[in-house]
Amino acid sequence: MFVQLLFYGFSAILIAAALGVIVARNPVYSALSLVLAFFTSAALWLLVEAEFLAIVLVLVYVGAVMVLFLFVVMMLDINVEEIERGFTRYAWLGWLVSTVVIAQMAAVYGLRHFGVDASATVVRNAADHSNTRELGEVLYTQYVYPFQLAAVLLLVAIVAAIALTMRRRPGLKPQDVAKQVAVRRQDRVRIVKGVGPEGEGKGDAP
Repeated sequence: MFVQLLFYGFSAILIAAALGVIVARNPVYSALSLVLAFFTSAALWLLVEAEFLAIVLVLVYVGAVMVLFLFVVMMLDINVEEIERGFTRYAWLGWLVSTVVIAQMAAVYGLRHFGVDASATVVRNAADHSNTRELGEVLYTQYVYPFQLAAVLLLVAIVAAIALTMRRRPGLKPQDVAKQVAVRRQDRVRIVKGVGPEGEGKGDAP
């Protein structure tokens, strides 16, 4: 009974956070709502004894991906007014997609011949059971090539995000690393010998 209460409580928070992602006017607030959604999703994973997936969801998505999202949102300088101006134009498409997704979820929950039984209780494993080991055995044996392909796609996404933030903009002062490395001391420092008020030298000063 207590586990069911926790499930419904976290599910309600997750739904509210997901709504906050799409209805928030500020993109930073939307990203923070997504962080809350990730945390509550991790709590739901813990309820089904998937500890590895829960900790990966927190460390990878909240600790790395969401930080990248926030930096991208702040550095891209998104024109919020322009986005809001065209929001009502495509609102019908968003409602249509939402209706289709909700219908699919209801079908999976209601139709038992899909092989999904939502009323089934979670099978408790032994204390020495390690789902991390089982997941690793499957991931690095049966799905090793798709796993490597996903890593390459993530690398391409990171490079694309950096390229977007480093695009040419008015007032942008990009760095030329080659010139910074090849600079000489004579080009940057000039030694001047100062003279004090009584005619005594003060020594060299940069």
